[in-house]
Amino acid sequence: MLDIEWILLYLVLGAFVGFVAGLLGLGGGGLLVPLLTYIFTYQGISVDNAVHLALGTSLACMIISSTASIRVHASRGAIEWQVVGGMAPGIIVGTFLVTQAATHVNSVYIAIFFALLMVIVTGQMFLNWQPRPSSKPATFRGLIAAGIGIGSVSALVAVGGGFLAVTYLGYKNVNVKSAIGTSAAIGFPIAITGTIGYMISGWSITLSNTYTVGFIDVPAFLTIAIGSFIAASYGTRCSHNLPDVFLKKILAVISLLLSIKMLISLVQF
Repeated sequence: MLDIEWILLYLVLGAFVGFVAGLLGLGGGGLLVPLLTYIFTYQGISVDNAVHLALGTSLACMIISSTASIRVHASRGAIEWQVVGGMAPGIIVGTFLVTQAATHVNSVYIAIFFALLMVIVTGQMFLNWQPRPSSKPATFRGLIAAGIGIGSVSALVAVGGGFLAVTYLGYKNVNVKSAIGTSAAIGFPIAITGTIGYMISGWSITLSNTYTVGFIDVPAFLTIAIGSFIAASYGTRCSHNLPDVFLKKILAVISLLLSIKMLISLVQF
């Protein structure tokens, strides 16, 4: 039987990630993946399976967080639904294919990619870099290609979809508020497809584990999702009273340090 201590830990982790997501408008993958990797390895799960289990569980948790974000942004008319529809097929294809391939990739390589992506995200936040807007509007073919790229990266590291989507949409002359709202909507097909993909790819590998469905840890997913859902609203309320730019930089640094620590830990095994 699963110890109550783990349930409480997942609940606290979910509350923390949910509060951060509501406060800063960021996904929690940068925090969840390295922290869940630590927890799963401590529970005795092999390093390779722990990383993939952390990825799958984090994407499953994104279903709840992205649903809540969509409701808020849609109520403000900040979602470009035509863009979402154009990118969705590419996102589904890219996300699913990568989840199937990821099980054959050494966890150390995934950790390296994760850490490098966090370096880029952190650098972008500190430098406030934005690409120069293009004079050409987004085409259907371009949206499909962008969706494949964003879905592939998000499935491999369970983070980065929002960063990449906002950057791409800014490049295509979508205003910042709409880019953020549209990015939140894009997170839903990533989360759904990624969850299904990791369930399928890990089905035979974790079949003997009582509490897992493929590479989804069910108790962790349910408890983190509950904690995240409850705490997100409080984070949203606080967001109006705190300097979010400064806090985003702090979070980016913490996520980077956690990902580097995860990489070092995996290399030592």
